[in-house]
Amino acid sequence: MNPIDIINGYYTPGSKAHEIVVRHGEDVARKAVTVAEKVGHLNPDLEFIREAAMLHDVAIFLTDTPKLDCHGKHPYVCHGYLGRELLENRNLPKHALVCERHVGVGITAEDVRRHNLPLPERDMIPLSIEERIICYADKFFSKNGRKTETEKSVEEVLRNIARYGHDKVATFQSWLELFRD
Repeated sequence: MNPIDIINGYYTPGSKAHEIVVRHGEDVARKAVTVAEKVGHLNPDLEFIREAAMLHDVAIFLTDTPKLDCHGKHPYVCHGYLGRELLENRNLPKHALVCERHVGVGITAEDVRRHNLPLPERDMIPLSIEERIICYADKFFSKNGRKTETEKSVEEVLRNIARYGHDKVATFQSWLELFRD
């Protein structure tokens, strides 16, 4: 399976949105594979990680995010579950779960209720080692439309996550323990 072929089915090659999704996917895939290699004893599937990391944001085109050249009708927070739907329709159920579960450090049904999020009321938290690795790696990169992207520091990531509550910070800190040198 070639993730670029799937991306090209939703984005016009050469467009700003295509460039952003591909570049971000490559950044996340590179970091995720590096992280996975550090935890080889947990037997992460490296090929799956490469593929799923490339596809984790495949549905941003369905969101109303002009700075990313995306002009859909949904709020950005919806791109995870929308990506799940896209990839399930392509018979890629494991890749689909990565899409749904990578937003933030995961979103619970309680989060959906408490914050009145426009999402299905279900737990969308990374469970498998591959899901957790991709979600972790994703937090180090932003999609902002710039030509080049620098990796965020752990401190920057923690500051960003802190906006969503102590429980989210605790989740990320547990991943730091597991995935750092």
